Amino acid sequence: MTARTTRRTTAARTRLAAVGSLAVAGALLLSACGDQTNDSGGSSSESSSGASTAPLFSKLPADIQKSGVIQVGTNAEYAPMESVEGGKIVGVDPDIAAALGKQLGVEFKFTSGGFDTLITAVNSGRYDIAMSSITDNKQRQEGLDDSGKKLGEGVDFVDYFTAGTAIYVQKGNPKGITGMADLCGQTVAVQRGTTYEEALQAQSKTCTGDGKKALKIESFENDTEAQTRVKSGGAVAGVNDYPVAVDMAEKAGGGNTFEVLDEQYEAAPFGIVVAKDNTQLRDALKEAVDAIIEDGSYQKALEKWGAESGAIKQAAINGGK
Repeated sequence: MTARTTRRTTAARTRLAAVGSLAVAGALLLSACGDQTNDSGGSSSESSSGASTAPLFSKLPADIQKSGVIQVGTNAEYAPMESVEGGKIVGVDPDIAAALGKQLGVEFKFTSGGFDTLITAVNSGRYDIAMSSITDNKQRQEGLDDSGKKLGEGVDFVDYFTAGTAIYVQKGNPKGITGMADLCGQTVAVQRGTTYEEALQAQSKTCTGDGKKALKIESFENDTEAQTRVKSGGAVAGVNDYPVAVDMAEKAGGGNTFEVLDEQYEAAPFGIVVAKDNTQLRDALKEAVDAIIEDGSYQKALEKWGAESGAIKQAAINGGK
């Protein structure tokens, strides 16, 4: 999905959990994407000449104006940000995209695939953008690995949301986990390729530096598998974006499966991923995000999914650290 490093103080799947590795996605092979596809956001009314009369249509690249579609890569396994319901991809991101579509006069067509392939897919031209609770950070902007080595092409981000990382545990917190420090020597579940995974790796080094045991980090292809591991007791905790963790705790098992620790870590922005050479699309998207903040449709989309805590006041380009 992040976001997904949303472990800021907002709450929306922070895919902050190890999303740094997404910056390296350019070096990864594309996996088969296309689990679910749907359109989000219709084009505005058209003039007699066939051109859209939407306020920002003229800002878009000519090829997108011609097709009337922005192809969006996502990982629809991250409610409430993006998930599949009734065969359709729904959530905060699709609703924000629908609002953007009204400003830009085009449709946003979402296709779900592997989270750790999304950046590669944008740089390869498979998608125009990726929108999946993806944390904006310097590694991804520059295509670097954890050690600063160049592994792939970087990308630009149009920041539209902010979130922090959260720790979730079994209901009742049987192991008495109160924060990151309590995870030393414990097994922790996380989705592979997220900033959360990176955060846990950093915490493990802190543990050993303090003379404690390292974390045993179990990384899974998707977030559902990580949740299942915590539910079964195979892992004492999982890490996720705060909004996503809260939504999961409220819904799983009727609210009787998980609970979320109060503290949030490393608040950071989620961004729409755009290829470095597609500055015209990037700038049009920034204008559109600012426009939906101004007209209220942005806030309406967040309120629908209980994600108001992640609201921003103004879009930014590459605002992540």
